[in-house]
Parts: sequence; C-alpha cells; structure tokens
Amino acid sequence: MNSPVWHPYAHLKTQTPAPKVVGGSGSYFTLESGERLLDATCSWWCMIHGYGHPRLVAAIREQAGELCHVMLGGLTHDPADQLAQELVRITPPGLNHVFYSDSGSVGMEVAMKMALQYQVLSGHPGKRKMLSLMKAYHGDTTGCMAVCDPEEGMHGLFASLLPQHHFAPAPTAPFDATPAQVEHDLAALREVLSRHHQEIAALLMEPLLQAAGGLNMTSPHYLRGARALCDEFGVLLIFDEVATGFGRTGRLFAADHAGVTPDIMVLSKGLTGGYLGHAATLATDRVHEAFIGDSQHHAFMHGPTFMGNPLACRVALESLRVFEEEHYLEKIAALSQVLQRELLEDAALRAHPAVADVRVLGATAVIETHGSEALAGVAAFARARGVWLRPIGRWLYTMPAYIATDAEITQITGVMKAWFLEARR
Repeated sequence: MNSPVWHPYAHLKTQTPAPKVVGGSGSYFTLESGERLLDATCSWWCMIHGYGHPRLVAAIREQAGELCHVMLGGLTHDPADQLAQELVRITPPGLNHVFYSDSGSVGMEVAMKMALQYQVLSGHPGKRKMLSLMKAYHGDTTGCMAVCDPEEGMHGLFASLLPQHHFAPAPTAPFDATPAQVEHDLAALREVLSRHHQEIAALLMEPLLQAAGGLNMTSPHYLRGARALCDEFGVLLIFDEVATGFGRTGRLFAADHAGVTPDIMVLSKGLTGGYLGHAATLATDRVHEAFIGDSQHHAFMHGPTFMGNPLACRVALESLRVFEEEHYLEKIAALSQVLQRELLEDAALRAHPAVADVRVLGATAVIETHGSEALAGVAAFARARGVWLRPIGRWLYTMPAYIATDAEITQITGVMKAWFLEARR
C-alpha cells in the first residue's frame, strides 16, 4: 500500500519508495528491512548528538510528565525562561533578548519582520526591503523564498508571488583568505549598499557557510567588513545561524570566528539536538528597545502557536549541557581533522575530471562537481555500502553527527571518494 505522505523535494513521477526508518542509535538509523545506515547528513544537519541519546530522551520524557505545552501569550514557564538565559549566555555578547518560534524558516521570518519594524519605529519608514546574498538559502516560506538566490535557487516558479529585495554577489574569498583577498567581496557589498541603503532594513547572511545554496565557505574577514558596512549605512545585520550554529563551523557559532555580534541572530536545527522542532531569534538591546513605546506599532505582531514549547525548551537545555559537559568543540576539531585528511589530502580525488572543488570547514565537507549529472545514482551507491548520503544538486557533502567516531567518518569519506575513484573511473 502506498503511503499518503507527500515527501519534500520529490519528483512524484520518478521517486522511489521511501525506506521506512524504525529506530536509531548513535550515528546510525535502522530501516524496516533491517539495514543499519550510517547517517552522513545528520538528518538535515540537526541530529548533532546522534539518535537515541539517553539524556535527551530522558529530558523529553520527564518534561512530558510535567507540562507538554502551554501558550506563551501572557504566560511563561521555567524551560522557556531557562533556555532564554542560556542562549543569552552562550551567544555573542549583546544578544540579550530571545523570541521563540518553531522552525528555522519561521525564525527568519521573525527576524525580517523585526528588522523592518525596528527601522519604522526608529524613524526610517522607507527601509522596508532586505539585502541578501547570491547563493543564499534561508527557508521555504514565502518571506524566506524572497531572500533566497533568485537565479540558482529552487524557488523560481514563485517569483511572481514574492516581494522583490536586493542581492549582493556571494563572497568568493575562501575561509582562510587574507583581508586583502576579501576586499573585492566587500567592495561589491559596499556598491549595493551605497546605491540602495535608503530602502534596506537589514542585510541577511549565513555566516561563513552558505549551506543549501552550495556549501559556499567564506572568510571571517567578510563578516567583520559586513558589520562595519551595516553600521556605516544604518542597516541591521542578521545572521542566519540555523545551519551554522552549535558547532557546525568549528566554533559554537560562526560569528565567533570573527568576533562579531549581529543585531539579530536566528537559531534552529542543532538547538534541540534535532529531537524536536524549535527556533530562537535573538536581538540586541538596541533592537529590543525600539519596540518600547505607546503606539499600536510598538507591539511585535507575531506569535507562533508552539513558540517556547516546554518539551522543545527542555530538550534544548539538555542538548546544551551535553554539548558543554562532553566537550563537543574538541570532538568537532578532531572530526574536522579526519575530514581534511581523508578528502583534502587525496590527490586522486581532487584531480578527478568530475570534481570542481573539495573543501572542509569544521564538521562539514563537500565535493563539488561540475554538474549534477556526476552524482546521479550516488545515493543508491552509498546505501549499498551502509551509508546514507543525499546530495544537493552538484554537491556531495557530509555533515555528520558530532559523536561520530574516526572510523565512521572514514567510512563516510571512503564512500564519497569511491563514487568518483571506483564507480566513475
């Protein structure tokens, strides 16, 4: 019997039946068939502790016996209050106010509304557009689609539905670039801001790692330059750390590499260790204080039903405790070394005619090909070898759980390399 579930990003005519997952433990999930697959994608980058982590499961069970949900409108509860305090503690200095929602996309919608309303309340009613970067991906909701890459992104069909915003070229200087090498990228950003800053409320970016738009890895110097340009032109800086937050780039947050505090930061995915959907949009005092006033426009009119859900807040608190108590940044540094050794140092892989580039940042690695046709069949190839891989377009990547062992990382990278060096010789 065919399932009535409508799967995401699927071509319904050609999709194959989805394997049914019946359980998971550590870096693996188990299928109904009995197959045990090593998850190289961390279930869309969120299951940072792996599957079935006993402390996270216990936290959900304990909270479920106390309070599963209550509206945050006019009420509060300890898990929401405690998580907000912890997020203020661990994020870049000055992000002192936390607005909850239920997904990364909604968290970004909140950030954009917050930025526009801030500008209006601050006496700049003409600043009602966003500035985004090419190669950007910020989510699939309508507001988020409008700030995703309009050329190579996946939402071209909906162009007539979307508000029109501004875009700057994607930064090209790599993570280890010098300040001089970043100047070209910053000059391009300055050019757009100088022409349109009168109508731009905020600059949105995925700091250091543009994830679903092609795993573009960029320099901390670009973040510092962008911060300075936003201050110069009266534009808020929004960091979309949905994918980069909680260690993915090698620091707790990508912003930490640059020592930069954005005006607004969005967190999700790893926030709960992937165990429940939740998001947080953090803002500085400057942004928050603009909303203190007497007019009808001073209220922030947004309120997701499940914002601050007690189960999600409780498991997020436990996820943070595990991250810190078990020294996850050290685990990520060791994991990154294995990725670099296995992929960056493989001359045969880098010389393969189908390979355009190989790059690693923190717990993320990608083999970029010249065209998506080079990856046709790679998912089935990997599954036959016990690994779950799901490429994005022409990018074959891994974002594994941080608890993955060296042997597991070597197995993942071995399958990625074998696709080129054995299957596509």
